[in-house]
Amino acid sequence: MRAINISNIKARNAQVGFEQKSIKHAFFMRRKDGMGYTNARFLKGTPATSTEILYDKYGEGLADEIINGDPEIDFEMVGMRLGKIKKVFLDDKGKVAYRVLRQHVRFSPEGEQMEVRKFHTTESNINIDFPLRWTGKLIPKDKAVRTFVFVRKYQLKHINGLTFDFLYDMAKMLHEKNCMMLVGAGSKGVGPLVMSTGGTPYRAFLEGRVKDDKYCLLLHLTNLELKSLTNNSTMLL
Repeated sequence: MRAINISNIKARNAQVGFEQKSIKHAFFMRRKDGMGYTNARFLKGTPATSTEILYDKYGEGLADEIINGDPEIDFEMVGMRLGKIKKVFLDDKGKVAYRVLRQHVRFSPEGEQMEVRKFHTTESNINIDFPLRWTGKLIPKDKAVRTFVFVRKYQLKHINGLTFDFLYDMAKMLHEKNCMMLVGAGSKGVGPLVMSTGGTPYRAFLEGRVKDDKYCLLLHLTNLELKSLTNNSTMLL
């Protein structure tokens, strides 16, 4: 279980655990004969049969070669079932690139290169010296679900008796107010959350649920906001 550093409304912080819960659906799909199925990956093509490599080999006669034969298909490889795979970068010759210089390139609407700058990798900021802070901005639950598109959620979990009381009190306060609390990261506690290095920045909201001596504290993440236009349509930002 991963760790996250978070503070409460009194600015008292602690490291607690968090995890993403997978949802098990109560329904599943089967064929007409009752047999189930599983998803699988199959090899579609190889670098040797890519358009660029074939064009270098056949030039302007590539179309005739495809009509008369099948150079774009590797009959020994295509259709092979894949297991665990890894992402790699290839050079313009289809070879594995072991040294990659990643850059941000901005183009004009006409396709002209306008700017090249160094690629910046976002760093995780959920378990550092600066804890996630309550911003004091409460939003009713029914308004939150109509304002934001929540794309991920994590459950915060205690790791000992002290952190149980810590998280239970947070969940109880939010449950009684029936609201969600905006939390922020960074030294000022107002920045977006980055859950892992290279990840997407998200705005985060805490939701608390309490029943007797049990609690559930959820961290909802969003990078999409619903806004009404003048024509009463909806736009995603």
